[in-house]
Amino acid sequence: MSWNNQNTCANGVSERGFEVQANGRKVPGVYWLPEHADRLVLLGHGGTAHKKVEYIADVARQLAAKGIASMAIDGPGHGDRAGAAAKSEPVDFAKIWNEGGGHNGMLADWRAALDFIETEAGPRPTGIWGLSMGTMMGLPVAATDSRIKVALLGLMGDWGPNSAQLLTLAPQLTCPVRFLMQWDDEIVPRTHCLNLFDAIGSKHKTLHANPGKHQAVPAFEIAGSVDYLDKHL
Repeated sequence: MSWNNQNTCANGVSERGFEVQANGRKVPGVYWLPEHADRLVLLGHGGTAHKKVEYIADVARQLAAKGIASMAIDGPGHGDRAGAAAKSEPVDFAKIWNEGGGHNGMLADWRAALDFIETEAGPRPTGIWGLSMGTMMGLPVAATDSRIKVALLGLMGDWGPNSAQLLTLAPQLTCPVRFLMQWDDEIVPRTHCLNLFDAIGSKHKTLHANPGKHQAVPAFEIAGSVDYLDKHL
């Protein structure tokens, strides 16, 4: 577990790469640190993307403006962990997910990354932000790791290679949750999203639905998600 040489600074925010080991797998990540940060958010990217995809970096910048550090890792079979270009077709996606360690491996990856960051910077109030595949990763982490105090999830349902685990773990998710969905989602139909939202056990959950396809989440929802995390952390 170590930092790499990818250390840059822009507008007072340091961006630093790292790599951790989880069950023999190398898991690359990136850590954004503003000055005087006393909180942390884990950022989960979507399918076919990676830890530094533009919308993840944008959320990291918005969090930094509120004094919140953030961290992202490449999901199973994505980014620097991809043996080939990640695809969104269900069969290909399931193969990539499972070859990258599957559900249990993914949980171990995030736990190792958070352990590393806490060892370096100390424990802080921590939340999680993840849409689409970011929810496939984020919901299980939030449901099983008591360090997660608030979750921003969405664009996912009882769908995909770990759908059974999502439905099993959803009732165990009891921290505040904001869930985003696109009413005309062409990848994860609204009924699947509603099924997952309904299964979430938190007494403090809200559903935000907007018209449009999977990737058409309005900018105001992204900004609102950052405000939500700021409020609850």
